Amino acid sequence: MAKGTSKKGKKKSVLTNDSIQFLTEYINNPSPVGFESEGQRLWLNYINNFVDETFTDPYGTAVGVINPGQDFKVVIEAHADEISWFVNYITAEGLIYLKRNGGVDHQIAPSQRVIIHGKKGPVKAVFGWPAIHTRISSADKEPQAKVENVFLDCGARSKKEIEDLGIHVGNVVTYVDGFDELAFDYFIGRAMDNRIGGFMIAEVARLLKENKKRLPYSLYVVNAVQEEIGLRGAEMIARRIKPNLAIITDVTHDTGTPMINKMIEGDTSCGKGPSLTYGPAVHNKLLDFVSDIAEKNKIPVQLRATSRSTGTDTDSFAYANDGCPSVLISIPLRYMHTTVEMLHRSDIEETVRLMYETLLALTPQSKMSYF
Repeated sequence: MAKGTSKKGKKKSVLTNDSIQFLTEYINNPSPVGFESEGQRLWLNYINNFVDETFTDPYGTAVGVINPGQDFKVVIEAHADEISWFVNYITAEGLIYLKRNGGVDHQIAPSQRVIIHGKKGPVKAVFGWPAIHTRISSADKEPQAKVENVFLDCGARSKKEIEDLGIHVGNVVTYVDGFDELAFDYFIGRAMDNRIGGFMIAEVARLLKENKKRLPYSLYVVNAVQEEIGLRGAEMIARRIKPNLAIITDVTHDTGTPMINKMIEGDTSCGKGPSLTYGPAVHNKLLDFVSDIAEKNKIPVQLRATSRSTGTDTDSFAYANDGCPSVLISIPLRYMHTTVEMLHRSDIEETVRLMYETLLALTPQSKMSYF
């Protein structure tokens, strides 16, 4: 009987208590774009138990390798970085103005608590915002939060006090909110995009190790940096590994919440399984292969379409080198790029299962040519 099923055919949980403990630590740890190293250390320490070797590249992408040295190379990939802010300007009164580091949402900033990662260590601060009593303009219109008018207050009342704390232009700023659980098997936290992907590919490696599976190819478990500012980490590591196939996992929008137009964004919901993407960068033969695996293993999947690009690391791998057949397996997420990104436990488990079963079915002889 296959591991992961009971005698009655009911699926057992893929995740373990140790898995959830790691996920909690991993989400709570800040890993902003360009400053991912602490999160990557956590990830490498966890995955090191399940792979044969590990390495990193100059910008911090972390890789675990299973069955190294084979001619045929397969990648499963996620990205490690989270959106954040940069200290941009410090006023004489000790207030701090910012620039985006990735696609951080300025509209959620007012009243949020943050950490400024200063030269002397972390400094607590808040996004200040005028009290409701004071902010009605003469035109009776509420002021809107914008990058140029949101600011941080850390308690300092002069530029010198700011500098005494070790804060300077270029320091990175992250939100405080971490991992938590809601009712009905929902998880929330900042940076689920795409720390959940790094978690899932690590779980795939764990299952391969625990189930003593021997792959007929080298598997590269890749946690890339700098996706949020243009897929840069994937671009670098794809050229280095030169894989024959790539399976990318990232988040996609749950479109079942208010103010989202399904006619534009499609129909995808949490709790209904991973989402498979159609688009130019997605290799149709590999996508059909993954779809067949899902059907054979009774893994529910959803479908979505993209236009010119997927907006994920899939694009970097697909067009790297001489072309690499690539597929995107996404997990539905509510409230992307906020501090309360929300996803469902069952989607995590089904996404892990789909990647795991796909890897077991793949061989160097798996035909991915269109001709």
